[in-house]
Amino acid sequence: MRYASVDPCTGIEHHAFATAPGHEVEAAVVAAVGAAARARAQPPAARAPRLRALAGLLEREATRLARLAASEMGKPLAQGEAEVRKCAQGLRWVADEGPGLLAPEPRPADGHEAFARHEPLGPLLGLMPWNFPFWQVLRFAGPALLAGNTVLLKHAPSVPRCALALEALLHESGLGEGAYANLFLAEAQAAALVVDPRVRGVSLTGSTRAGRAVGALAGGALKPCVLELGGSDPFIVFADAPLGEVVAAAVEARCQNSGQSCIAAKRFLVQQPAYAAFRDAFAAALGALRMGSPLDPATQVGPLARVDLRDHLAAQVQASVALGARAVVGGRVPPGPGAWYPPTLLEQVPPGAPAATEELFGPVAVLACFEDEEQALALAHATPYGLGASVWTADLARARRMLARLEAGSVFANGIVRSDPRWAFGGVRDSGLGRELGPEGLRAFTSTKTAWLR
Repeated sequence: MRYASVDPCTGIEHHAFATAPGHEVEAAVVAAVGAAARARAQPPAARAPRLRALAGLLEREATRLARLAASEMGKPLAQGEAEVRKCAQGLRWVADEGPGLLAPEPRPADGHEAFARHEPLGPLLGLMPWNFPFWQVLRFAGPALLAGNTVLLKHAPSVPRCALALEALLHESGLGEGAYANLFLAEAQAAALVVDPRVRGVSLTGSTRAGRAVGALAGGALKPCVLELGGSDPFIVFADAPLGEVVAAAVEARCQNSGQSCIAAKRFLVQQPAYAAFRDAFAAALGALRMGSPLDPATQVGPLARVDLRDHLAAQVQASVALGARAVVGGRVPPGPGAWYPPTLLEQVPPGAPAATEELFGPVAVLACFEDEEQALALAHATPYGLGASVWTADLARARRMLARLEAGSVFANGIVRSDPRWAFGGVRDSGLGRELGPEGLRAFTSTKTAWLR
């Protein structure tokens, strides 16, 4: 496994890093065990100031970090800065609300005293992806550190400079020796840490395939894991929804981060009376998006993160078209170097085509038509995933019915699916298990102890 910083606009490699030698990994684990023992003796409120300090450092360095993300995985600069600011917002929420949510909770005890205590587990392993190189690390690490755990992180091999920059800021915040370590691990080293008895829990954000592998190892070692995996979210449009507003939301929901998001809307299900008008307006809006350098403030869609990812997406589209799908707009790899792929809209996708059965991780939208609520639900659930779903309608009674019946970890009516530090986030079925963020995420890597006193 190579940790390399490659410009997705040109394919030119600028930096490469060796995987961590075994003695370095062992030293990090030993330091994490020692730091966890020291943290356990402190209340969460004593750790909160460090997270607030980290939030301030992130805001100070937002532009620099966004430029790093742009250079390593192609995120447009404004979106990178927004990601870093969201990290700061999330850390402040954890610091402000976490101590209270982790405090001992009184329980009924027949005239005696009883409490539920939420206690840290110890060293944790985080396995994180490239598409949100700061947010996905900190939405796991922030709550874990506040709870008194320590963190060993294996970041994606394509964003090593983002990983190092984040580690430096965590250390600058005053966490202390051993509390957080970035490790450039080979796959075998990561697997060994998953089952290492000193590592007490695992968090993975990645593919369903990776989630199954890590979940099997963690389950065999009898340790908790949180798995945030893939998605193929439905975006359900009823005929009474306002066309202009919904089309604008559809473009943002599909193309933010150049379409490389697990909770991006990927399947657009439109009620028959509105189908043609929505298709034409959506296609025009996608075709008008400005594709260019992620460092250009006018860019709306940058390159994909790597050429191999672009090639896989292009192959999925080509195979779907060969089976009968129609590319309304886009659908062709542009000439020249880099990982470029244009915003694309597919319709008439047959049930067995890759665009119907697989996650499309890039700016490719799939359009389908439905007649009524029951058919909309059937189409929404015609996938093994269940991460998010949105429904768009002027009928609030219908919206409430759909929210209750949609099978996904996050369901939104008349709004784009998004994560928020205050709300639990995660999926069902092939989209994973466990929850990050919100009170549930704060307690994800704690042990609830019953304490009774007469």
